[in-house]
Formats: sequence, C-alpha cells, structure tokens
Amino acid sequence: MAGALENIKILDLSRVLAGPYCTMILGDLGAEVIKVEAPGGSDETRKWGPPFQNGVSAYYLCANRNKRSLTLDLKSPEGNAAIKELVRESDVIINNFKTGTMQRLGLDYETLARVNPGLVYCSITGFGETGPYKDMPGYDFIIQAMSGLMSITGDSESGPQKVGVAITDILTGLYACIGIQGALLERAQSGKGQKLDLSLYDSAVSSLVNIGSNYLMAGKKPSALGNQHANIVPYQTFSTKDGEMVIAVGNDNQFKRLCDILERPEYASDERFQTNPDRVANRKTLIPLLQEVFSTKRTAYWQGKCQKNSIPCGPIQTIDEVSKDPQLNERDMFINTEHPTAGDIQMIGSPLKLSRTPVSTRHHPPDAGEHTDAILAELELNQSKN
Repeated sequence: MAGALENIKILDLSRVLAGPYCTMILGDLGAEVIKVEAPGGSDETRKWGPPFQNGVSAYYLCANRNKRSLTLDLKSPEGNAAIKELVRESDVIINNFKTGTMQRLGLDYETLARVNPGLVYCSITGFGETGPYKDMPGYDFIIQAMSGLMSITGDSESGPQKVGVAITDILTGLYACIGIQGALLERAQSGKGQKLDLSLYDSAVSSLVNIGSNYLMAGKKPSALGNQHANIVPYQTFSTKDGEMVIAVGNDNQFKRLCDILERPEYASDERFQTNPDRVANRKTLIPLLQEVFSTKRTAYWQGKCQKNSIPCGPIQTIDEVSKDPQLNERDMFINTEHPTAGDIQMIGSPLKLSRTPVSTRHHPPDAGEHTDAILAELELNQSKN
C-alpha cells in the first residue's frame, strides 16, 4: 500500500535527535527521505554508546529508519551545488545547524527559495533564529533546565530532575513534523513554500500546558510534586504490600468508587474530600489515609478491583516488562528489520495506525554514505532529462 506521504521528498540535513526523529516519522508515513551527512558520517549519534551492535549505535538506530544516506562536503563547490540540485526536486529541507550556519553555506531559505519557490524549509535550533539567545547552542538537558521543566520534575527530596529521555528533542521533532505537514497542505492551495523556525526552548515551554496556565492565571510559582498532580487528587503512585502502582482518579464519581473499593465510603462523604478542589486543598490529610489502606493488599489485588470498577490504574513497569507487554506487541510497537552491518535489529515501532495508508519500514537506518552513488546517479539522470 502507498504511504500517506508518498511522492513527498525530504532532504534531511539534521543530526542527533529532534530533526532525525521528525524525518523518521515522515519516512514512516511514506515520504522519501535522503539523510545528508559529511563524508564518513557526521551524525554524532553514530558514536554514542554503548550499546553497539556490530559497531552500530543503538542511539543512531532509534531515529533513522526509512532514509537513504548521502554524504557530501557542503563546504565544497561540488557538494554545495549537489544540494541545490537536490533542492530543485525536493518538497522539504530540514536542518538543525546553529543559527547562521546555513547562511554561511549559501543554503539559507532565501537562496534556496529562488531555486525552488515551493520549498518548505524547516530550521531547528536551540533557541530560535531571533531573540537575544539566538546564537547560543542548545542541548536537551540545558533546555529542560531553562524551560521550567526540571523545576517541576522530582520532589523536595530529589531536587530538580530531568525527564528520563530527551523530551524537548522529541517534542520539537513532533512540532516540526506537524508544521511541515501544515505547510505542505497550505502549499497545495497557494503553490508557495515557506520557512519554519522551530526551537527546543519554545517547544519545551509549550509543554508546560496546565502548569504554565496555572502560574499565568494565579501568579503562584509551582512546586515539584513528584508523582502527584498539581490539579487532581488522588492522582499519583501508592505503595502496596508488594510494590507500587499508579491511581489516576479524574472525577468525583471515580473517587466515590475508589472509596467503596477501599471499604472507606466515609471518605467520599467527608466534606474535606467531596469534590476535587476539596481534595486538592486537603491532599496532605487525604493521601496518608489512602496510603494506609493500599499498604494492606498486593498490587494485583488493587489492580483487579480498580479495573473491575473502571478506575484508571496501572503498574509501574520497567522497560524489559514493557517490551514483553502483549498489548504493545499486538499493536506492532516493537519491530524487527535487517541491517547490513548490525544484522537483525529490533526497533520501537510507529504509534501511527492509518487504515488505508499504513506506515511501513521500507529502509533500514542507513550506514553513512550507503546510497551516495545511487542518489548522485539519479540526480545526474534527472539533470540530463531536464
């Protein structure tokens, strides 16, 4: 079956995570993606490890399937000219060089738009191409610190904590993917391309959502609540007789059912806990009461009771348990493919489930320069036709 983005051509000059993650999603959806690196391979993640499988980095593999690899020296006249010829027949170009790099290479939007007026040009930087921070380099960890995310992650004992994955890279990759597709839809009406200026910093701040809104409305600096929720109670982890689980009570009816399960119906009628705002105001009183009851039974017991009564709950699973989860395996969230160097590799699959144009894995994450000769031959052939 054809992919949803079949016939869309992407020129990917990005590396590490935000850009490659974006282009992998577009590739999963059927777009043709050419990954451009310097000779020998300039994506730093090729060397980030261990683990490596036959010398291939697991980190690199996570964001680079469904691409072909072209190596060029963009500083050379030949490499620069080749990029401009590829731009002529591309729909999208994406890069995450530092602000000013593409201009110095003569590959800025204004220049490339003259080559291809319909080009969608996506730039990803740490802080954006305008503003006082535009020349600062930005890595995910720095952005998590500056954006406020770390200040609300962890608790009073742990101090500020980063999220366990490079979440601002992932968020920015997703926003880039949305923005690119939006620009392509608009181009179908106007016939014109445009430039997208995305930053990790903007993306991270946008993810503050309700916590950011709480501050903007009330002016009260949020504290780090650990596994608790700022606006909903009880919505957190509880220790059981043999482990821990998460309870997520989203409304007053669910709280009443929870109290019945715990054999504490009086909590639901207590004026301190009757409504969610009451429970938020009195969380320090309520949570110890609930914790005392949860401690008396095993996790499986509470899981069964909650699920039977439609109360959202879940165990805290380790990643090895996640990889064996029957739900995820049924939905193809772990896939295998052959790699010419690494051999058989397993990757996390796509969460996108499209009924008529399903995602597919057509290309393994490429070795550096694996398709250079073929791509340049195709380019020469197309030039001769024109």
